[in-house]
Amino acid sequence: MRKAYEELFWRHHIKCVRQVKRDNYDALRSVLFQIFSQGLSFPSWMKEKDIVKLPEKLLFSQGCNWIQQYSFGPEKYTGSNVFGKLRKCVELLKTQWTEFSGIKDYHKRGSMCNILFSDAILEYKLYEALKFIMLYQVTEAYEQMKTNKVIPSLFRLLFSRETSADPLSFMMNHLNSVGDTCGLEQIDMFILGYSLEVKIKVFRLFKFNSRDFEVCYPEDPLREWPEISLLTENDCHYHIPVC
Repeated sequence: MRKAYEELFWRHHIKCVRQVKRDNYDALRSVLFQIFSQGLSFPSWMKEKDIVKLPEKLLFSQGCNWIQQYSFGPEKYTGSNVFGKLRKCVELLKTQWTEFSGIKDYHKRGSMCNILFSDAILEYKLYEALKFIMLYQVTEAYEQMKTNKVIPSLFRLLFSRETSADPLSFMMNHLNSVGDTCGLEQIDMFILGYSLEVKIKVFRLFKFNSRDFEVCYPEDPLREWPEISLLTENDCHYHIPVC
């Protein structure tokens, strides 16, 4: 592990590591912290849609009433009010993202990030919004696949697994556990990067001296998406490398 950190210092000019709170949201926390602190703009598809209305869109336009079984991390809540709770989470994400992307001063964004990400109630709502955004993209890809449209290969890989053959099984078997009993898996990292239109570069220190030491999610971004970096010692918990 020491050799891996030396590689980061000498070859990638990483001077220190920003420690991220260790829980089952830390991958989402590490990604969103950097999006906000860098003042990145909304993904192009979010600019075209009112993301606050997406929970109702899945229900009324696409008949996804199974979304009432959505689980908010450790909160084992299901029921008809799921849509209201999801809407508030997504609305908070939209409001905060809009605010951070409009701040030009780097130091001000950093201090505001420190305040926001120390508020457990608010930050957990943001992570649940990200989970829902991922679910929405999975659902959209599934609907396109059913009509024989071309979809990114990462979604074909997702749907090829028995435990995530459709959006419902992906939610029940994987997404509902995120924030509660587990974090994001590698395939989830691909979906997260695709959904947020960022290239997530991860230094996997336990894979030092192998081709998997440095990986990107997604591997081939569709456009020149902005890049953020994470590092992990075990594919379970993530921290932020600082140059």
